[in-house]
Amino acid sequence: MAKLNIVLPAMGEGIIEATINKWLVAEGTAVKEDDPLVEVATDKVDTEIPAPSDGVIVSIVAAEGTVVKVGETIAVIEKEISPAPGEPEKIRKEVERIRETIAGIKEEKKEVETVSRDLKSRTPSGKFLSPLVRSIAARENISYEELDKITGSGMDGRITKDDLLKALESKKKIKEPVEPALLQEDIKAEPEPETGSLKVTVPAGDEIVEMDRVRKIIAEHMVLSKRTAPHVTSFIDADVTKMIIWRNSVKDRFLAAEGQKLTLTPIFIDAAARTLYEFPLVNSSVEGTKIIKRKNINIGMATALPDGNLIVPVIKNANEKSLIGLAKSVNDLAQRARNHKLKPDDITGGTFSLTNFGSYNNLAGTPIINQPQVAILGTGAVRKTPAVIETPDGDAIAIRHIMILSLSYDHRIIDGALAGRFLKRIKEILENYSAEIL
Repeated sequence: MAKLNIVLPAMGEGIIEATINKWLVAEGTAVKEDDPLVEVATDKVDTEIPAPSDGVIVSIVAAEGTVVKVGETIAVIEKEISPAPGEPEKIRKEVERIRETIAGIKEEKKEVETVSRDLKSRTPSGKFLSPLVRSIAARENISYEELDKITGSGMDGRITKDDLLKALESKKKIKEPVEPALLQEDIKAEPEPETGSLKVTVPAGDEIVEMDRVRKIIAEHMVLSKRTAPHVTSFIDADVTKMIIWRNSVKDRFLAAEGQKLTLTPIFIDAAARTLYEFPLVNSSVEGTKIIKRKNINIGMATALPDGNLIVPVIKNANEKSLIGLAKSVNDLAQRARNHKLKPDDITGGTFSLTNFGSYNNLAGTPIINQPQVAILGTGAVRKTPAVIETPDGDAIAIRHIMILSLSYDHRIIDGALAGRFLKRIKEILENYSAEIL
C-alpha cells in the first residue's frame, strides 16, 4: 500500500486559491480514478476535483469552508502498488527522502502563508499583492499607501518580490520624513480599500443583505476596471432587417438538423470575431506601457446566472468557427454556466467580451471593460421602428428592425476614430448578414 497526497491543482490563469465547498466522499471511502471527490469554489468558477487514482480516502486534510492554495494537500488517498520485480530497496528509500524534502519545503512556506493570509490582497488602487509580497510587507512594516506607490513589473501591474525589495533598498538610501498623525487621518478618511465603499447610515426598517462570494468578486473586478482604464463608450445603430429575415427563414431547419436553437448571440459573436480580425488593436491587453496584441480571438459572453450573479464563459478562437460551431458553443457554455458545470478553462483566456442588453429588451448600455481586455461590445434589443429608407423612387418611411450597438473601450490605446471604424464595420456585417449553414 502507498499513500498519495491529493493537492489542489492549478485551475486556470490567475487562480491561486480555492474554497472547499463540499466533500463528496468521507474518510474510508473507496474511490475509482476520476471519481469526483470535492466541490471547490474559486474567484472565477466552481468545479469538482477528481480522484487521481483508485484507492481509499484515508484522510481529509482541508475541511469544508477552508481556503487552500494551489499545490496544498487537501486529502490523502491510499492505493495498492505492485512494485516492479527486483526493484531495489534504495530506490524506494530515495522516493521517501524526496517526499520528506518536499514536505519540509511546504512546512517552511506555512510561515509566509500564515503571516500573509490575514492581510488584504489588494492596495487601495487595486494592485494585487501575492502572499509572499504581503509577508515581506508585514515583516518590514510597509503600509498599503507605500505599496500603492510602487510600480509593479508583473502581469497587470502586479507588485513582485523584486519590486518590493528594490523599493526597500531605495527607502534605506533616502529616508523621507513622514508625519504619522497626518498619515493616520488620511487613512481614516479614505473609503474601504477593497470595495471603495463609504459608511452609510441605515435607518430603522432598512434591510441589510451581505454580498455573496461571487457578488463580492464581481464588485471588486468592476471597481478595479474603472480605476485601471479610462472608459469611453461610443454608439451606432444598425438596420438588421435582412439579418432577422434570414435568421427566421433558417432557424426551424437549423433546429431540426442540428438539434440547436439559433439565437442572435452567435451571430453577434461571428460579426465581432470578423471585425476583430480586421482591427487587431481592439483585441489587445495593456500591461504598464506595453500593448499586447493577442494572436487568438477569444470572445467572452456575459451570462446571467439564476442567482442574479454574472459569469463570462469564453469561446476560444471564435474567428475560426463556423456559425454552426459558434451556436453549439454558445448554447453549451450558457447551459453549463446556469447549471454551475463550467470548468476553469471555460472562463479564462478571453481577449474581448460581449454583453447582450437586448436579452431584457434594453435598448443600449455602457458596459464595463473586463480587465485586462481593452474593449467590450454591448448589443441592444432589436425593435421594429419607423425609419427613413432610400428607394429608387426617393426616400420613404418603412418599418425596419433597428438595434443599437455600444462599444466601451480603454482610451489609453483606443481612440474615438478607431472605435468608430470598428462599430461601423460590425454594423455593415450585421446589416448584410447571411451564412451558409444548411
